[in-house]
Amino acid sequence: MNRHLTGLFLLAAGLCAAYEAKAQKTYEEMELLTVNEQVTTVITASEPVRLVDISTDKVAGDQPLDNIIRLKPKEAGHEDGEVLAIVTIVTERYRTQYALLYTTRMKEAVTDKEILPAEREGYHNPAVSMSTAEMTGLARRIWNSPAKIRNVASKAHRMTMRLNNIYAAGDYFFIDFSIENRTNIRFDIDEIRVKLADKKVSKATNSQVIELQPAMVLEPAQSFKRGYRNVIVVRKMTFPNDKVLTVEMTEKQISGRNISLHIDYEDVLAADSFDNSLLEEE
Repeated sequence: MNRHLTGLFLLAAGLCAAYEAKAQKTYEEMELLTVNEQVTTVITASEPVRLVDISTDKVAGDQPLDNIIRLKPKEAGHEDGEVLAIVTIVTERYRTQYALLYTTRMKEAVTDKEILPAEREGYHNPAVSMSTAEMTGLARRIWNSPAKIRNVASKAHRMTMRLNNIYAAGDYFFIDFSIENRTNIRFDIDEIRVKLADKKVSKATNSQVIELQPAMVLEPAQSFKRGYRNVIVVRKMTFPNDKVLTVEMTEKQISGRNISLHIDYEDVLAADSFDNSLLEEE
């Protein structure tokens, strides 16, 4: 019995030691990327990057797209194998570190690097309550679901804009809307805006409009001929009954057609009743 307990203790101690060893890392244990001042190294993540840290000023970097990082040494004159910097990349759900090693031979420099699953360390980012992948998945399911709201619509320029659904999931509202174009003129989308505005404005009162930045717009389509449907995701909010949530679409053409959908607070409150049914749908 004592030998058995001793064996269990040693096994537990070994596991703890292995965990502690894994919990810290030196640059020699990191993935290595060779870099050269004449080559731009492009790193691609599988999801949006929220933070990039380059440990020294020997390497320049920028982020041209949400999931792409570009790196390049600022100058020559370094020795082969010299560690110029450690780059730390934090996305919505994981983090990755690379040691950047200088090479004098341009052909050895890494030009294109995709962050592999084995290089990702799981990370709970407190600033992200719902990842872009999760958000897109829910929005797509809503886009494919039938309309449950039939009484919220507006008309302009022989077009009808309708609210199909409002879902609440996590910290976000998912606003599902569609537009029917009954003209023969294609609508080229300039922008889609979400605003919080006064319901009624008297001539003596200044209107207060608050622009809301969508967390995501599902469909990237730039134009449509007859029908259009999209899902916009905005952070949950409360607002007084004298305000309305407005989704506005404007056109690029000289004619400048625009159409807006006004959503009352009562409709937004109704979103809570859809939350569980959305998450349970297959």
